[in-house]
Amino acid sequence: MHIFEARNKTLTLGEHTALMGVVNVTPDSFYAGSRFPDIEAATEAALEMVASGADILDIGGESTRPGGERIPVEDEWERVAPVLAAVRTQTDVMISIDTRKASVAERALEHGADIVNDISALTDTAMVDVVARSQAGLVLMHKKGEPETMQQAPRYEDVLSEVKDYLANAVATAESRGVAANSIFVDPGIGFGKTLRHNLTLLSELSSLETIGKPILVGTSRKSFIGKLLSKTPENRLFGTAGSVAASILNGAHAVRVHDVREMRDVAVIADAVRTPESVAT
Repeated sequence: MHIFEARNKTLTLGEHTALMGVVNVTPDSFYAGSRFPDIEAATEAALEMVASGADILDIGGESTRPGGERIPVEDEWERVAPVLAAVRTQTDVMISIDTRKASVAERALEHGADIVNDISALTDTAMVDVVARSQAGLVLMHKKGEPETMQQAPRYEDVLSEVKDYLANAVATAESRGVAANSIFVDPGIGFGKTLRHNLTLLSELSSLETIGKPILVGTSRKSFIGKLLSKTPENRLFGTAGSVAASILNGAHAVRVHDVREMRDVAVIADAVRTPESVAT
């Protein structure tokens, strides 16, 4: 069991897996179904996710898909700001800002975000102070390399040990700089500088990350490793995603980041019941 705190909000993790709904305010996300043409569409989709059971909304304005290019700070902020403002006025659910830029994170926290989802795990050295000052939540994710080139033959001596050490060091840095111990998620970064086998190894051995002492967030939704196994496009990976979400939960995930909240809520309910049958009424 973990109690995750972000600013003045609390999320109990353990018996029930939390769902983080993906709200991409980008024109180039790898999955076309997650690209919203305007503020109204993105806001409507976010609120539908909340109605379907999302515990966290993750709003992002820069695609970090393999091959994705970094965009200027102002462009990223202009994308996310109106959606963040619209969603914040209509729901109290936890909101995460998906960014690797401290200046974007700072503005988002000033405008109602509760969590920073940092795929670079504090590569922007100002990020940790931004999070600590705001008493915000923090997601620390492992990636190898940069999105532009990270899938060009990634190599590891021992992927599990290297990911675990990387995340443990990032956690230690965050806590030493003032981020609360109960305000941190760790994320193994499925698809970020990993081959198919690396991804499968991390998912099958996910519980080993529990030694870090933080709740585990996993994002597998519609990713390319599913496509490689099924020979299907992102638009046709819903059931593959369901299998990966169930596997993640049964192997130790406390939260899953998904595009399809309504469908994955059903998957999570079943996986949670299998994982902790004692929590289910006779």
